[in-house]
Amino acid sequence: MHFSKLLTLSAATLALAHPGEKHDPHIMKREIRARDAHAIRSKRSLDACSTTQHAKRLQQRNIARRAQTVQNLRKARGVTTSAKKWRRSSDDLEKWEAVNHNQTGLLDFNDKTSAAEIFGGNTSAILAPTVTDGPYYIWGEVQRSNTKEEEYSNGVDVYLEVQYIDVNTCKPVPGAFVDIWNANATGVYSGISTSGNYATDGWDSTYLRGIQETDSDGIVNFETIFPGHYDGRATHTHILTHLNASVHQNNGTLVVGTGSVAHIGQLFWNEVLRSAVEDTYPYTTNTQDITSNADDMWSVIQASSSYDPFPDYVYLGDDLSSGLFAWKQVGINVSADYTDNSYYSIAGYYDENGGHQNTDSTAFGGDSGGDGGMPSGSMSGAIPSGTPN
Repeated sequence: MHFSKLLTLSAATLALAHPGEKHDPHIMKREIRARDAHAIRSKRSLDACSTTQHAKRLQQRNIARRAQTVQNLRKARGVTTSAKKWRRSSDDLEKWEAVNHNQTGLLDFNDKTSAAEIFGGNTSAILAPTVTDGPYYIWGEVQRSNTKEEEYSNGVDVYLEVQYIDVNTCKPVPGAFVDIWNANATGVYSGISTSGNYATDGWDSTYLRGIQETDSDGIVNFETIFPGHYDGRATHTHILTHLNASVHQNNGTLVVGTGSVAHIGQLFWNEVLRSAVEDTYPYTTNTQDITSNADDMWSVIQASSSYDPFPDYVYLGDDLSSGLFAWKQVGINVSADYTDNSYYSIAGYYDENGGHQNTDSTAFGGDSGGDGGMPSGSMSGAIPSGTPN
């Protein structure tokens, strides 16, 4: 479904397709038009500075760093088989999926393959659309790159690099604090204990959540897993960007209410990769309904002719058992602040006393539908515990 088709949907249709959705389609239509106009201006700005020496040097560092990262990961995991890369060209969401299925394939690459060919990619720093943070955002997660924990984190390993670029200067954005969170293999989020998502250990659980600060090249790195699906939403990974936030010295968590929210986004994964992942254990134990990218309202909004919502990735080995290295370049407007935006809601907090619900939040009503409705986590009367059986 092309994003323009979304604009013709009625509020009733949206409510039926995504229970709990409260966003007015007329407001969304205006926001999309404003987003597209801003993206055009941003692209002009990026085009004007993309040939500067600092932009070229940054791209060279990106290629070298990604190549070295994959080499290190392969060595650490004892992988000796040929790796694979999914190559694709830039286009809108529905065309991305057509390209992924019908026009390209998995290509072997080895030490003789040009790093620029593999890791230069067609990533674009065009202004990334801001979308909802959904009903399960937790403020105050621990700063860590490895978000996997001993329990509830089994699945296909993903080593994710996200780079933030100022669309006005083409320069990296250092010092930003980036949240990441996604569901586990059976479609359950940590940190939440509410109808439809009863994570084991409830508000005190933290698996597959973390925060990292961008380095001088605007980079954050996370070790996580490929997210599991859940009812009403396409498979996705949440990212949220704070600027000028203060940090608690005792535990490294962000001080509540400090700084700005410069970007709220979601990374989507193409259907070919998702299908391959879900043919593996423990994803095969996930009994919730699958929603495709084409049928998900937020993936459609994020995709445009200028912005690609799918990360680039490589298999570290010749199959998924060795994991994936994925990367995405995100363009943001550093002067933006979405703290008071309807897309931004806080379900709970994690602090020195553990996790607790935000009782003043509208995250479980109103904007909860911003994430396409709460994951039901419940099929045939069975409430998933969050354990990937």
